[in-house]
Amino acid sequence: MLEIDVAPRLRKPVLVLAIVGWVDAGEAGARAAAVLGTQLEGARVFARYPLDDVVDLQQTRPTVSLVEGTTRQISWPTLEFVAGRTGRGGRDVVCCIGPEPSLRWPSVTGELVGLARDLGVEIAVGLGGMPAVVSHRHPVPVLATATNPELAEQAGAMRGDYHGATGMQTVLQCALGDAGIPTLGLWAQVPHYVSATPSPPAVQALLVRLRELTGVTIDLGPLDQQVDEYTDRVEESLAERPDVAELVTAIEEQTSGEVSGDQLASEIERFLRDQ
Repeated sequence: MLEIDVAPRLRKPVLVLAIVGWVDAGEAGARAAAVLGTQLEGARVFARYPLDDVVDLQQTRPTVSLVEGTTRQISWPTLEFVAGRTGRGGRDVVCCIGPEPSLRWPSVTGELVGLARDLGVEIAVGLGGMPAVVSHRHPVPVLATATNPELAEQAGAMRGDYHGATGMQTVLQCALGDAGIPTLGLWAQVPHYVSATPSPPAVQALLVRLRELTGVTIDLGPLDQQVDEYTDRVEESLAERPDVAELVTAIEEQTSGEVSGDQLASEIERFLRDQ
């Protein structure tokens, strides 16, 4: 069950969600939330939801670390809630970060919605990455989902092309909306051929949109060097795979008829396996 130490008193709080397990291409959502967490003034973990009874521990394994170089310490899968401020005069932020539970989604969701209500959350935003047929040489598109028409109009660039199975984060998004808390889902579109590796450009793109849509203060300067280094590494990798490099060029030029969708998917899958 949800464990709360001392609930913080917050100003116009934004709830940022990065619940990983369904899909997070380029680790975009998890890393974006982590970057934001490091910039919160007075940040502290004030609540946690232990998941050891509601996850498949063969899929979401506990981790081990050494304390003082000798003693082994086990960390069980947990959703953590971190609260803090984003600069003088800025609004407060609550980050919910951790793995997706395997069981009892309705009850877990109900407790998280109850916490958001108790904290007075004004808006919630889920962060994630989706594999897409896009080029790493272009700005990262960020598509959105929203729980009401006004928020959808504000977000623009809506994702309306998917119907099917979904993850815990989207379930929570819908539940928050039903509870009267406007909620957005922001999804960075990460190139298929690098979706299995961390993507600083996707992290940066998510944080830019989060800042624009919520007014949260975020310093993106520290990501600039990471983005440049990432782009250089991808170019070096493509130089060793001219077949995939040709497909990337076809994506950029949106060539019609020269490269089939099946060929593109096949080559990208092979590239990912080789990585």
